[in-house]
Amino acid sequence: MAEEDGSSIVETQMSSLKKKGVIARNWILLNSRGEGIIMDLDKFSIMRRVPINARDLRILDPLLSYPSAILGREKAIVLNLEHIKAIITTDEVLLRDPVDENVIPIVEELQRRLPLAIGNGEGEEEELPETRNSEVETDEETEFPFEFRALEVALEGICSSLDAQTRELEIVAYPALDELTAKISSRNLDRVRKTKSAMTRLTSRVQKVRDELEQLLDDDDDMADLYLSRKSATSASFSGYFGHPRWQLTGDESPIIDSKISRSSSMTSAVTTTHEENNVEELEMLLEAYFMQIESTMNKLTTLREYIDDTEDYINIQLDNHRNQLIQLELFLSSGTVCLSVYSLVAAIFGMNIPYPWRENHGYLFKWVVMLTALACGSLFLSIISYARHKGLIGS
Repeated sequence: MAEEDGSSIVETQMSSLKKKGVIARNWILLNSRGEGIIMDLDKFSIMRRVPINARDLRILDPLLSYPSAILGREKAIVLNLEHIKAIITTDEVLLRDPVDENVIPIVEELQRRLPLAIGNGEGEEEELPETRNSEVETDEETEFPFEFRALEVALEGICSSLDAQTRELEIVAYPALDELTAKISSRNLDRVRKTKSAMTRLTSRVQKVRDELEQLLDDDDDMADLYLSRKSATSASFSGYFGHPRWQLTGDESPIIDSKISRSSSMTSAVTTTHEENNVEELEMLLEAYFMQIESTMNKLTTLREYIDDTEDYINIQLDNHRNQLIQLELFLSSGTVCLSVYSLVAAIFGMNIPYPWRENHGYLFKWVVMLTALACGSLFLSIISYARHKGLIGS
C-alpha cells in the first residue's frame, strides 16, 4: 500500500508539472523502498545532498553535449546514458526530468524493482530461528546491491529503447529500399536518404553506449569503483575496528597485540580481496549481458547499413547501364548523322545551278548517282558500327 501511495503521489506531481511545462531543473528522488518525490533542485542543492563535484553535474546538463558516461565516484555513480541522467548512491536515486515521456517508464520500473523482495508472510513465522538466520545470511550474501539494481534498470531501459528504435527503423527501411530497387524515382530516393540519415544518427548513439560499456568491462578498477556498498562497508568496518576499545593499550601489551593485529589484518585483507573479486565478477556479468544486447542492436544496424550500401551499388550499376545505353544510342545517331551528311553533300553538289553538258545529254546518270550515294552512305554507317562493336564501344 505504501508503494502504491508513493506511486500515486509521484504521478500526481508529474501530471501537474506537465501542465505547468516546468522541466528544466526537475529531479525525482527515489529511495530504497521505491518511494519517490519530485523536487526542484539546482546544482548547489544537489552537491550538498550528494558528494559529487560540479564537473560531474555538467555531464548531466541537458543543455550541454556530453558523451555517454558511467562514472564511479567515492559515494555516488554518475550516469549519463541518452535520456537517462541520474545520480545513484547506496540508498537513493536522483533522476533528471521525470516528466519526460522517455524517462517516465524508467521511473515506473525503478519504483517496481528498487524495493527488496519481501518474504512469504505468515509461513516464515513458523520456521525455526536457525533456519531463518541461515536464510537471512544467504540473502545478505546473494543480495544485489541497491546501486546495481538501479544501474540495471537504467541499462535495460537504454538498451531496450535503442533496440526498439532499431526495429522501427528496420520496418521502414527495408520496404523503402526494396521499392527503390524496383523503381528509381525522386520520391523513393528521398525516402532512402531520410532513412539513411536516421540510421547514421542511431548508429552513433548506439556506438557511444557500446563504447562506454566496453571501456568499463576492460578495466576492473573502474568496475570496482561502481561498487558503492562495498566501499561504504569497508570504510565502516575500518572505522569500527580502529575505534574499538582494545586499541587503548598499555606499553606491555603492544607486542602481543601488534602480532595479533597483523595476522587479523592479513586475514581481513585476504577476505576483502576475495570478496572484491567476486563482486567485480558479478558486476562484469551484469555489464556483459547488456553489452551483448547493445552489440546485437549494433549488428542489426550494421546489417541495415550493408543492405543500404548494396542497394546503392545496385542503383549505381543500373544508372551506369542506362548511361551506357544512352551513349550507344548517341553513337548510332551520330553515325547516322554523318552518313546523311555525306548524302546531303552529294545532293548539294548535284543541286548547284551550274551548267554542265552531261545534264542535257546524260540525264540517265541521276538514278545511278542516287543509288551509289545511298549505298556508300549505308556502307559507311555499317563500317562505323562494326568498328565500334569490335572495339567494345557498344554491346554485341
